[in-house]
Amino acid sequence: MWLVVASVPLLLPALLIVASGRHRVTVPWSSGLGAQDAARESVCVRSTHSFLFTQCTHSKADSVLETFDLYADTHPSLCVGPQTGEALDEAVMRVRPFQVLELGMHCGYSSVRMLRLLPPAGRLITVELDPLTAELGEEIILVAGFKHSQFQVLTSSSAEAIPTLRSCLELNRGTSEGLNLVLMDHDPERYLPDLLALEREELLCPSGCSVLLIHRNQTAGELRGILGHIRARPDCYSVKSQLQSMTEIFYQKKSTKVNM
Repeated sequence: MWLVVASVPLLLPALLIVASGRHRVTVPWSSGLGAQDAARESVCVRSTHSFLFTQCTHSKADSVLETFDLYADTHPSLCVGPQTGEALDEAVMRVRPFQVLELGMHCGYSSVRMLRLLPPAGRLITVELDPLTAELGEEIILVAGFKHSQFQVLTSSSAEAIPTLRSCLELNRGTSEGLNLVLMDHDPERYLPDLLALEREELLCPSGCSVLLIHRNQTAGELRGILGHIRARPDCYSVKSQLQSMTEIFYQKKSTKVNM
């Protein structure tokens, strides 16, 4: 009898493991990871990296993405997943950006998705705060077949990285050049401050820049601050689309706006 009672608590984790094999397991983003949470995330990053290296076809970007999705079916994952990934693909193909900024790397899933669709002269700069995630994510991008001439990984907070981007992008102030596409998938509390910093540094292409905001499994309520800012400035901002896990806003300086 005691053996039966003692075994009941052990059944619950087993049932959860079985259930996770049928549904995608996701991990919500946390802006303040504790020591134990950070350790679990490191394990997740290492596990993802190991699985990708052994299971995907090297130098094949689509195989890398399929392997990411296969891993996320049964393991905790910070990747946006295929549904949001398809919306990301649509935005990249429509914008056809030459200069792309990604804030929040998460093992390189979105990096690979975007890089495979950039024009030949396109370039991606991805900013990742965690050194391990940045290192392993960079290796995954290389495994997908891309070269360092096509991308650059900055291991830094977004607040520290943004003031240095002008030199990375080789941009001159007051020109028509700048970022054509920005993907924000880091701390949602940083979305508005980082958007303001990109404006202040004149990094957004004045003739048009799409900014994609990821809000994962949560509602767009966490975007209330940045969306309020956007709607208060109709002279240069507009909300282009709002999906379940991704919102696209569009920036264009008033002096460069044209009738569509």
